[in-house]
Amino acid sequence: MLRHIMGSLTRIYIFPCMFLSILWNNIQTTVEHKITANYSGHLLTEVPKNIPLHTHILDLSHNRISEINKLEFITLPDLQVLNLSHNLITELDFSVFILNQDLEYLDVSHNNLWTAYCQMLARLRHLDLSFNKFTTLPVCQEFGTMFHLEYLGLSATMIRRSDFRYVAHLQLNTVILTLEDFSLYETLSLTALNTRNLHIVFAANQNFIFPILYDGMSTSQNLKIVNLKYTLSHKYFPSPSLELLKKIKTTDLMLDSVDLEWTIILQIFLLIWDSPVEHLTVRNLIFRGPVVEMNEYKYAPVLRSLEQVLSLGASMKALTLERVRNKLYYFNQHILYRMFSEMNIDSLTIYDACMPHMLCPEKASSFQYINFSRNALTDELFQNCSTLLNLELLILRRNKFKTEVRCQWTDSLSELDLSSNQLTESVFECLPSLQELNLASNRLADLPGCGAFTGLEILNIERNLILTPSAHFFESCPSMKELQAGQNPFKCSCELQDFLRLERQSGGKLSGWPAAYVCKYPEDLSGTQLKDFHLTELACNTTLLLVTALLVTLVLVAVVAFLCIYLDVPWYVRMLWQWTQTKRRAWHDCPEERETALQFHAFISYSERDSLWVKNELIPNLEKGEGSIRLCQHERNFIPGKSISIFVLSPNFVQSEWCHYELYFAHHKLFSENFNSLILIPSFLFMLEKPPFPSYVIPARYHKLKVLMAKRTYLEWPKERSKRALFWANLRAAISINWKLES
Repeated sequence: MLRHIMGSLTRIYIFPCMFLSILWNNIQTTVEHKITANYSGHLLTEVPKNIPLHTHILDLSHNRISEINKLEFITLPDLQVLNLSHNLITELDFSVFILNQDLEYLDVSHNNLWTAYCQMLARLRHLDLSFNKFTTLPVCQEFGTMFHLEYLGLSATMIRRSDFRYVAHLQLNTVILTLEDFSLYETLSLTALNTRNLHIVFAANQNFIFPILYDGMSTSQNLKIVNLKYTLSHKYFPSPSLELLKKIKTTDLMLDSVDLEWTIILQIFLLIWDSPVEHLTVRNLIFRGPVVEMNEYKYAPVLRSLEQVLSLGASMKALTLERVRNKLYYFNQHILYRMFSEMNIDSLTIYDACMPHMLCPEKASSFQYINFSRNALTDELFQNCSTLLNLELLILRRNKFKTEVRCQWTDSLSELDLSSNQLTESVFECLPSLQELNLASNRLADLPGCGAFTGLEILNIERNLILTPSAHFFESCPSMKELQAGQNPFKCSCELQDFLRLERQSGGKLSGWPAAYVCKYPEDLSGTQLKDFHLTELACNTTLLLVTALLVTLVLVAVVAFLCIYLDVPWYVRMLWQWTQTKRRAWHDCPEERETALQFHAFISYSERDSLWVKNELIPNLEKGEGSIRLCQHERNFIPGKSISIFVLSPNFVQSEWCHYELYFAHHKLFSENFNSLILIPSFLFMLEKPPFPSYVIPARYHKLKVLMAKRTYLEWPKERSKRALFWANLRAAISINWKLES
């Protein structure tokens, strides 16, 4: 709908350029694989001599060529397109092209031509002599035989009825007239032309001759007039005759660069509204008027007539006003607002007019399309307006809307454009059931849910403040066909992962992907396209991360426990701990060493049942090698030196009365001497059997043994041979250190 309406609105003022473009493109198509010579903008003062022989397209525009000789193009028999525009040529003799029989396109516009010598060019379709310095129109008799001619551009300072007599029979598509320093127009001259499109460029510094407007409207279907200026009072404004009004053919009218008194503008509107014109476009409009004349009562009849005409069912379908400026010192805008709101047309565009307000129609309106872009409209627009019953497309781009919370919408509205405003999420509180919604360049922080407008098919939310778009958007918008969400300051984090999955599942509904979707935050990812941003599921799923960490911890604990059990790590730890403790006691408590001539370092107390182990293992390992220990064995020596005793503690030891006596003696010695030297007991217990037996198996009468076992550290005899070296080293160190302490 939008494209259809906009296409019908714009076709009036693009027809000359459109035809030129189509013609040029068609010619390029026919010679697609042929030679093109482009010398545009080379500052040439003459036609080059080295142009390729079989050139089909030759561009010599925007140079300084002032003269065309007869032999310039004689060597180019295949030439079809020649562009000589924007040069300094003063005279043109068409006979220079007599051998260019295939020439179809000739542009000599924007030169200094004041005279032309004609020659029939049978295949010519496009001839442009506009924007030159001709006094009279350069229409030769030979032009009448150019039956393929479709585009004709002319310039002059005067126009008479007879000027078009040679081309009046030609079915032209487009005629462009540039009237610089215009001095004379003979009424009805333009009516001799037979053209579909007429483009008139009047002198910018002269008062417009309004019969040109009236005759132009009676000549072509599409009429464009540039520079419509009139500084004289409206009293001298020439109104058209009734007979002329009956001959109007124009359906598409465009007036560009209009500078008139507002009363003249009103009269022109009255003329146009009562004509076959269906599409009226006015661009760059300035309306003026002195203060003394801005009396609404004085012009009440004109205003009432205009309002009545505008409200009637005329031919007018679309009105477009672009870039409107008010030069009045005083102006009752309510009059204009009421006039516009009551127009009986399908389409109304008021673009870039600094318009702060517009009235709601008082009765049911025929508007289907309204475009109020680039104005100063606020949230007060159309509040509680219930008369826009046929409105299908509403464009309010680049205004001053902030909330746009209104709940009284017509059911016919299907497309809404609120882009480039200051809207936030409140805009979604009360939107109608739409098919297309444009909210680009606002202050929205997230994608909306469709809510009440589940039929939404196209949404534009580009250039907002969206960091992490909602991943549930398509779920709430089942009818969505196209989402434009690019050029937002996306924050590339875990929260964005769901949106990226949404893109992969959308089936190409995300417009502009991937170029328009780029990370803004964090800074180290700025500029990265979203398609190149990846995070693992583990990094973004907290529950999964905790479960994984727990499982890894349990596995590590299990592995460590297994290794400890398999390698008997606790035993090594205890042995190292005992050795460390022994060293620490020696460090803190050892007095100055004294040389003592003792025969033995320690006495061995053991059960006779353990004698085999003592003789074969204990004594040999302690008495041999560096740092050997001299031991006293009751069978061999029985001279107990100092108070260091080695108790071989085993179940056999517990059952031996004699062993218990020796233990009692050592314990008594321990507590009867200096307490400070006994903090670290110079007697060591070590377990011959492993695991150690519990203290409850020791008879109650051996309570001192129980006390020692509960308080003292003892060494365990390892069954594994690999551990025994550490055991003997530990025992030697303990005896040596305790010997020094005892000394």
